[in-house]
Amino acid sequence: MKPKGKKLPASYYASHDVNFLAKDLLGKFLCTHIDGIYTCGKIVETEAYRGPDDKAAHSYNNRRTPRTEVMYRKGGVAYIYFCYGIHHMMNVVTAPQDHPHAVLIRALEPAEGIDAMAERRKMEASDIRLTKGPGALCVALGLTKDRTGTSLYKTSTSIWIENRGINYDDSEICAGKRIGIDNAGDAVDWPWRYFVKGSKYVSAKRGC
Repeated sequence: MKPKGKKLPASYYASHDVNFLAKDLLGKFLCTHIDGIYTCGKIVETEAYRGPDDKAAHSYNNRRTPRTEVMYRKGGVAYIYFCYGIHHMMNVVTAPQDHPHAVLIRALEPAEGIDAMAERRKMEASDIRLTKGPGALCVALGLTKDRTGTSLYKTSTSIWIENRGINYDDSEICAGKRIGIDNAGDAVDWPWRYFVKGSKYVSAKRGC
């Protein structure tokens, strides 16, 4: 599948500043080509996770498990895990190798392949819940933990992120506490969740 925008290169994901990337990914397009089906949506909500000093990160205190090992790879791969046995969560691994940072993609504005998304989600294509929330967007885009470790920048990849020239000014971005990390100590209060102000596709509006 030929990208409609410019696929983000490997160098993009090498930044040590995971919060910069979490904000910069807003307006980029997360796309998949899975089982012959192309889907794509504009990223409107993210969360930054910075191991090993972030108690909310799976890589806190340099924790390494078969599931989290992918976080220690060079930035530019997908980290997809199954959360609470209910839904999948799509993360973008960032930073150089052995610096386990990641950005969780929390919500998308549907762009292409919307009918296919609706079929996967078993709802109407016009429903604003289609890609609203990390679990919802994974179902809509066909993302499961089987694709964790997938490159986001190689030519033949099934998951990639495009730059289509949409850039948000700081005044257009809201920041607030991350969601679902109540047992993360002082990290609970870190304002590392970012979303596009006024977007109806954001999973929760608190923080702006």
